[in-house]
Amino acid sequence: MRHARAALAVSFFVHGTLFALLVTRIPAIQHHYGISNGLLPVFLAAVPILAGFSSVATERLVKRVRPSVVLRWVQPGVGLALIGLGAGDQLWMAVATLALFGVCIGGLDSSVNMLGVSLQGAYGRSIMLSIHAAHSFGAILGASLAWSGAHWHLSLFTLYGPTALVLIPLALAASRWYRDREPDDRLSHDGVSREKAGKPGLGGGQVVMKLLLPLCLVMAVAFIGEGTVSNWSAKYLQDTLHSSEQLSTVPFAVYMVMSLIGRSTGDFGVRRFGSGPVVRLGTVVAVAGFAAVAVAPGAWTGILGFTMVGLGLCVLVPQTFAAAGRMFPLASDSAIARLNIFNYVGFVVGSPLVGAVGGLWSYRVAMIVPAVLVAVTLLFAKSFDAGPVGYGAVHERPRTADVA
Repeated sequence: MRHARAALAVSFFVHGTLFALLVTRIPAIQHHYGISNGLLPVFLAAVPILAGFSSVATERLVKRVRPSVVLRWVQPGVGLALIGLGAGDQLWMAVATLALFGVCIGGLDSSVNMLGVSLQGAYGRSIMLSIHAAHSFGAILGASLAWSGAHWHLSLFTLYGPTALVLIPLALAASRWYRDREPDDRLSHDGVSREKAGKPGLGGGQVVMKLLLPLCLVMAVAFIGEGTVSNWSAKYLQDTLHSSEQLSTVPFAVYMVMSLIGRSTGDFGVRRFGSGPVVRLGTVVAVAGFAAVAVAPGAWTGILGFTMVGLGLCVLVPQTFAAAGRMFPLASDSAIARLNIFNYVGFVVGSPLVGAVGGLWSYRVAMIVPAVLVAVTLLFAKSFDAGPVGYGAVHERPRTADVA
C-alpha cells in the first residue's frame, strides 16, 4: 500500500504541474493563436464543461474497467494535449487540443480520486490530504516553470514539450503500483454491515443524490473560492489595493504554498480530531481570509488574507471526496464521479460571478461573495462527520480490529 500511495502522489504531482502550465499561460496561448477577448471566455468555459461530461462518462466506464486503467491512459493524454497545444499554429488546433485536454482532465480527476478514496479505505486512516499535497507541490512547480518560460520568452512548445516528455513516462512508470479497491476495503472500518451496505442511504450500495447533494455544494463553493484567488487576486491587489505589478503576483503564490503546508499536515488533524472539526475550522479560516481581503487597507493586508484563504480552503476538496467514500462505501466510484462534476461547476460559475459583482459594484464587494458561499459549508459540515468507527472519526481504527 505504501507503493500505491507513492504512485498516487506522483500522479497528483504530474496532474498539478500540467494543469498549472496551462492556466498560468493562458495570455500566451491567446496571443499565440490570435484568440479575441470575446472568444477567450468560450474557450475557458469549454474545457471544464467537457471535463464534466468526461467525469460522467468515467462513472460508466469504471463499471467495465478498473479506475487504475482509466488513470493510466488519460494522464498521458493531458500531457500530449499540452504538446499539441504548444506545437499548433491554427485556431482549429487550439480547439482540438483544448478539447482533448478537457476530456482527459475530467477522467483524470475522477479516477485519481477514486483510487485515493479506496486506498484511504484500505489504510483505515486519513491520507487524502497528504496525497493532494502532491498536487499543490506540482502546481507550484508548474507555475514556476511557466514564470520561467515567460521571463525567458520561451515558446509554448519549448515550455510544454520537454516538460510533458519528462512527466508522461514518470506517470506511466508510477501506474505500475496503482491499487484498485478490494472487495472488503470499505467494510472493515466504516461501521457498516454488508446488509446495510446494500441499501440506499444506509451504507452506500447505491448513490442517492439527495444525500450526496450537500457534498456537491461544498465542492462547488470550494472551487469558487479557489477560482477567485487564481483569477482575481492579482487584479484585486493591483487595481483596488494599488500594489505594484510584481507584488500582485504574490497572492496566488502564497495561496499555493499554504495549500501545500495545510495538506501536508492536515491528515494529523483529521486523525486526532475528526474530519468534521477540521472542515469546520478550515471553513472559518477561509471565510475570515476573504473578509480580511475585502476590508484590507493595503496590499500586504490583502496578501495576509489570501494566505488565510489558502490555509483554510485546502482541506475542503480532499475531505469532500473522502466523505463521499464513507457515505457510499460500495458505490464510492460513482459517488466520486458525480461529485467531481461540481468541481467544474465551481470553475464555470465562480469567475464570471465574481467578475460581474466587481463590475457592477466593486471588487471589495466581490470578495464577500466567495466568503458567503464558502460559509455555507458550515451548514453541511455534519456530512463530514464519520460514524463511531472508521477513518475520519475522532480516533483511529483500533489495532485489535486487525487481530480480530
